[in-house]
Amino acid sequence: MSTYNFKVRISPEEAMNLVKENENADLVHEEIHNLGNNVYIGTLVFEKYFMRVESRVALVVIIDNIYGATDVRSISTGSSQGAFFKFDWGAAEKLAGSVQKILNDYIVDK
Repeated sequence: MSTYNFKVRISPEEAMNLVKENENADLVHEEIHNLGNNVYIGTLVFEKYFMRVESRVALVVIIDNIYGATDVRSISTGSSQGAFFKFDWGAAEKLAGSVQKILNDYIVDK
């Protein structure tokens, strides 16, 4: 499992659209909720097959502005082989880090 957490200077909806348009993985679920007063929380779920681990890796992206600034969390999981072997040749790190690369021009706080 690999996790990134950072803040961006764009709205949750803009951030979600950029990730959806630029992520090189299959989008399997998306949702965004308006909590009122221009406060939103959105979730994107992707999966991608990595030959090096012979497995599909899941990526969950949660974007919200509940506490003011837009907060982005990128979590990848399911990349290790077998029940006890937790090594994934960097697949989880690469997928989780891809969201930060996509939004890099808008990051204000890591």
